[in-house]
Amino acid sequence: MDSFIIAALALGSLTAPVYGDKWNSKARSCSDIRQFYSGKGFPLDGVPQSEISGEHLRICPQGYTCCTSDMEDNLAVLSRREMEGVLKDAGRSLQTSLTGQFKAFDGYFQELLNRSAISLQETFTATWGLLYSQNSQVFSDLYTDLRFYYRGSNINLEEVLNEFWARLLEKLFYQANKQYFIGEDYLECVSKQIDTLRPFGDIPRVMKMMVTRTFVAARSFAQGLMVSGEVVRKVSQVQLSQECMRAGMRMTYCPHCRGMASARPCANYCSNVMKGCLANQADLNTEWRHLAETMIQVADRFDGPSGVDSVILSLPNRISEAMLTMMDNIEPINSKLFQACGSLREGGTSSTGVDEIMKRGRVTVEDRLETNSNKMDKLVSDVTVRLRDLQSYWVSLPNLLCSDRVATGTGAEDKCWNGMNRARYLPEVMGDGLASQINNPEVEIDITKPDMTIRQQIMQLKIMTHRLKNALNGQDVDFQDTSDDVSGSGSGMCTEDMCSRGPRLVKPSTERPIRYPYPPENKEVKASASQNLPGITIYLLSLLILLLRR
Repeated sequence: MDSFIIAALALGSLTAPVYGDKWNSKARSCSDIRQFYSGKGFPLDGVPQSEISGEHLRICPQGYTCCTSDMEDNLAVLSRREMEGVLKDAGRSLQTSLTGQFKAFDGYFQELLNRSAISLQETFTATWGLLYSQNSQVFSDLYTDLRFYYRGSNINLEEVLNEFWARLLEKLFYQANKQYFIGEDYLECVSKQIDTLRPFGDIPRVMKMMVTRTFVAARSFAQGLMVSGEVVRKVSQVQLSQECMRAGMRMTYCPHCRGMASARPCANYCSNVMKGCLANQADLNTEWRHLAETMIQVADRFDGPSGVDSVILSLPNRISEAMLTMMDNIEPINSKLFQACGSLREGGTSSTGVDEIMKRGRVTVEDRLETNSNKMDKLVSDVTVRLRDLQSYWVSLPNLLCSDRVATGTGAEDKCWNGMNRARYLPEVMGDGLASQINNPEVEIDITKPDMTIRQQIMQLKIMTHRLKNALNGQDVDFQDTSDDVSGSGSGMCTEDMCSRGPRLVKPSTERPIRYPYPPENKEVKASASQNLPGITIYLLSLLILLLRR
């Protein structure tokens, strides 16, 4: 009997470690991930109660797991949707900021135009009387054209101003010489003499220079804000790739499948995943920075005594001064016009009373700058600060997305999730942009196939920057819809023929960094132990029978 007990104990001591190695004394429960999975809105049908072998997994490590193939697929799609949601939220916040800056600038600029127009109407009614009221259309047309120009209409600003002064010359000449018969042909001849005659002195030249400089800069600045916001909106809607989805799943939800729900990604691991997923977005950085820098340069043009407020609100005063200049010199002007266009026959209406017009016209026209004349400076300053803060937006996105999810604290580098287990992450962090991802160990990327939507937006930024630089040089800018400047084929940076040639430049799987192995109780060892169990049991039973026969 003692021999029987000894044999039984021997059998138990040999078989116990084998079963313990397979199940660690007891198969681990999947209750945590069941609760987590259900909380994400997925049904629990088919979700294991305890760990199962993970040979079926295609994204997560194939150790013992609580995830089925369907769970892995569902969580992968969820990880991409969540990442795209974070990107859209960040883009929406930026777009809202840029749109708000545009609305503030645009609203105040148009407010200035309205105040200037109202000021002219009120003061000219008082100072020029009938001369203004009978010719008010000339002035209202000027402000209408200025508004259309600012809003982006295809109007030549210099021609608008030249036309205004020519029409004003005709009207003033007609009002000052009503005792004559003056036909349309004669008035046309009068307007053609404006360059040689210079009836308004130097005011048209100075005003043209200041108005052109201000309006070209203002509307290019406003459209720069609009284009920036549109670029952000379109880029934020770009879908992430399948490879990014797999990488996001491995980083975010594979720890749950492995029973390590509390494990957070290693910082460098998260950086590589995000730099790979956002490689195309990072390529916006150069042109985005150029646009911001150029807009800041344009904004500098709004400062000083020739700033936007001053230029727009002083228009009535400048125009009134020009009219007084002509009226002060009406006799020599008439003489030169009679000589150039021919004498006029008397017989018109009675004299217009030039002296009375001059007396009323000398009343000072107020600029009405008021106490909030610094509002434009404040608006532009706010935009400038915001632009400086956003210059590195596209390359800072990976850090932004990783900031709230990576492991932190003492010893975090050795206990974080590295894509396979809790251990230090050894691969180096990749650079920014598509070309830098050829060796990315986490996201497989074909660097010869850039995202065409993003390439189109890069071209939009280039076009807008070019227009802003023209505005800096005082050149009028053709502001057609920027979407017309880029064909559906993208930016042309990678033509179809070029992109289709050569091998696919992706990192071969054989060159991936060494993954950190599971502890010795991996599936191969466990399977081997399970397969050897029947043979060991038969041998021990035979030994027991021999002992009992003695």
